[in-house]
Amino acid sequence: MARYTGPVCRLCRRERTKLFLKGERCYSLKCPVSEAVTDRHSRAYPPGEHGRDRMRQGSEYLTQLREKQKARRIYGILERQFRNLYEEANHAPGITGENLLRMLELRLDNVVFRAGWGASRSQARQFVRHGHVLINGKRVTIPSYRVRKGETVTLKDASRTMFAVRRNMDTLDRQQPAWLESGDGGFAVSVLNPPLREQIDEPVQEQLIVELYSK
Repeated sequence: MARYTGPVCRLCRRERTKLFLKGERCYSLKCPVSEAVTDRHSRAYPPGEHGRDRMRQGSEYLTQLREKQKARRIYGILERQFRNLYEEANHAPGITGENLLRMLELRLDNVVFRAGWGASRSQARQFVRHGHVLINGKRVTIPSYRVRKGETVTLKDASRTMFAVRRNMDTLDRQQPAWLESGDGGFAVSVLNPPLREQIDEPVQEQLIVELYSK
């Protein structure tokens, strides 16, 4: 399985915004993308030798590219996967950009993240890969599996006592989206309906992505 294995804080710095890729660290003072401009340890500029030079205003194409890269990195998807999702969203009825975000939100690893079991999407993806997650009682180990309306995602009984899961559920202050319904003491979530655009809180301007791929 191809995946990004480099430093994730570097990705946040490249996009010049918090992508919340590292769980609790993103909420702490250790995050290099600090909102406190007076903090001398803040590195809220792109990485690399010429990182500070990249802070100047770019072209329209660069703006669109950065928006696509931001969305791709938030959900932890490689370019080919993202492009294939866009093509599917483009051929589906409705608004292409909203279709794309809806498909990303319905990925199994994202549902596990939204349920509060994983501190980050990468940790949620690991839970799925290791067989801790069930869909309608059957084990599914494919993070990109698209959860359908009416399906119930549960955490295995043996996995509910894991320290990481209990810590995340007790400490994370994350509001569950309205398109998910929690049950079984928080260890199960059901998809009520595919999410509407106003129910997706990620800071992504999907129209810029559509414009980029439409060139």
